[in-house]
Amino acid sequence: MSTLGFIMICHTALDRAAQVARHWAERDCPVVIHLDRRVARAEFDRFRQMLADLDNVKFCKRRRCEWGTWSLVSATQDASEMMLSDFPGVRHVYLASGSCLPLRSIDELRAYLAARPTTDFIESVTLRDVDWTIDGLNTERFQLRFPFSWKRQRWLFDRFVELQRRLGLRRKTPEGLLPHLGSQWWCLSRQTLSAILQDPKRRQYDGYFKLVWIPDESYYQTLVRNYSRDIESRSLTLSKFDFQGKPHVFYDDHLHLLRRSDCFVARKIWPKADRLYRTFLTQADDDRRMAEPTPGKIDRVFAKALERRVRGRPGLYMQSRFPNPDWENGKSAAPYSVFHGFNELFLDFEPWLSRRLGTNVHGNLFAPSRAQFAGGADTYAGCLSDNAKLRDYNPERFLTNLIWNTRGERQVFMFGPDDNQRHGAFMASDSNAQLSIITGAWAVRLFTANRDFTDIRAEAARLQKTEIDFVNALRDVRARAEIRIWSLAEFIEEPMENLQRILDSMEGAHASRLTEAPRMTNFDGFPKFLQNLKNQGMDPFSVGDFPSEGVRPLRPTSENRPYLVR
Repeated sequence: MSTLGFIMICHTALDRAAQVARHWAERDCPVVIHLDRRVARAEFDRFRQMLADLDNVKFCKRRRCEWGTWSLVSATQDASEMMLSDFPGVRHVYLASGSCLPLRSIDELRAYLAARPTTDFIESVTLRDVDWTIDGLNTERFQLRFPFSWKRQRWLFDRFVELQRRLGLRRKTPEGLLPHLGSQWWCLSRQTLSAILQDPKRRQYDGYFKLVWIPDESYYQTLVRNYSRDIESRSLTLSKFDFQGKPHVFYDDHLHLLRRSDCFVARKIWPKADRLYRTFLTQADDDRRMAEPTPGKIDRVFAKALERRVRGRPGLYMQSRFPNPDWENGKSAAPYSVFHGFNELFLDFEPWLSRRLGTNVHGNLFAPSRAQFAGGADTYAGCLSDNAKLRDYNPERFLTNLIWNTRGERQVFMFGPDDNQRHGAFMASDSNAQLSIITGAWAVRLFTANRDFTDIRAEAARLQKTEIDFVNALRDVRARAEIRIWSLAEFIEEPMENLQRILDSMEGAHASRLTEAPRMTNFDGFPKFLQNLKNQGMDPFSVGDFPSEGVRPLRPTSENRPYLVR
């Protein structure tokens, strides 16, 4: 005589539901199936035919079921009544869905329940202890009326809730009921389930719960408190939900996770997870671990998955978050360094810096003509093209793609006022960015240019304005980057010390002292050039108070102590 029966609520993937029903029925567990009335009659007949050879599989009255409505409770009531009347030997009734899959043998589950003959396994917690409800309808689901479908009639649903709130309408909970909530997947003893279904006040209770929102999460969870002799407020079914309240779907690659949980049943299983169905439906019945179901064993994995889904990975832009500013988990994937004005002040600065750091150093990645990748490459990591038109379509994503594609290798590149400036504010707000700025360094290039002075003056005014706009963006209160700014005059007072500070922050505590100085531009005649700009009405104030006698930097001494001689 069977002591365990299963109720299955089905509406899709009927071939899989038939597999599971047969698995239970062939192991002497009666099964009562409710099939959603919305399923076509031809599919229903085919479903019944798949199980026609099993005497202990029955189908109850079909109802049209919809999420969040009373119809789901009615379906379980019909199936439960059939189970209790047609199978008097059943002592525990296990509610499952058509997408459920047994993880452990039936003999193991029978033995577990036999050791707890009067225990009801149903998650049942008071409202003040609930922390998983979505959209704020916690207490109100029992105080207001919900005659409209949340999925099909959302506008009416919301307007009727607003009307009841505005009028202060509140329902009275029937005497003797203390609302509880919990998972709809339960395993109840015959005594408790029959007491709920045969209660003299059932008509009153049913009338109340018909207008409760999502009653399948509260009907049995509330009434069980009035009749059960021994409640364990947990489900024997592994069911995980995401931050939106939607159930996680288990696939073939979750096999080891499901085994680790030691739960008896799991939902929701992907219908095409052939490996899961093949593994769990063919395991030996005498495989008895007698372990306590502990879904908490895999909670850490789901917590990490939830964090990954909600926050994403630093610097990786997901489609769901791309249009929303500041929804990303970090602007970029790794630290990177930007040198503004250094390749104007120092000759062959990129090769010198590359030797010092032992890594590739790019030229001006955002130069007007093309992206100057290290080594003059046409493409770089991840097939990023040097084409300026492609880059400038979205320069912020060009930069984040470069950083993402080269994780593990610090990216270093030059920048200047001639470059595309659109991503300047982005870099300023990026905590991974290290920006070293020498303002007025553009004047060094103009100083060495053999052009009409009128053109030089106009170009100087343009470059200075562009540079000042960039510096102002860096000084915004929302800036998060590591930013160092010198005027040209300030920097050349102690060029080696300033370079050492930058490299120390890039290389960390183990950075060695500079032993090789980059070659600085010859400044002979530069003070007079600046004075000529002033005489022409263009004040190069971003250069700073440049010494009129000029500068002559020297290499570090043998003690590796850099200094500057004038």
